[in-house]
Amino acid sequence: MEWELEGEIIEWRGPAPFLFVDIDPEVSDEIKQAAAGLEYWGQVAVRARIGGTTFTTALFPKEGRYLLPVKVAVQRAEDIGEGDTVTVRMELRLDR
Repeated sequence: MEWELEGEIIEWRGPAPFLFVDIDPEVSDEIKQAAAGLEYWGQVAVRARIGGTTFTTALFPKEGRYLLPVKVAVQRAEDIGEGDTVTVRMELRLDR
């Protein structure tokens, strides 16, 4: 299953600051249903693309929705940061 969505890049501080794309609750519900049985510790492995940069990561569950971590390498390659709105193409990673 594949999704294309727009989302704002937000900062969420855990042990260190990280940037994430905030995925809206409706799309998060679709992902959760499609990923049934593929989650580990609530996370879902995905392959994502922002601009011309493709990367692998795992979605983090937070307050009924998912957050897509945006790696520093992606931030630099696409010249994006907190507050920017980006288009994300994403699919479940079934090959892990």
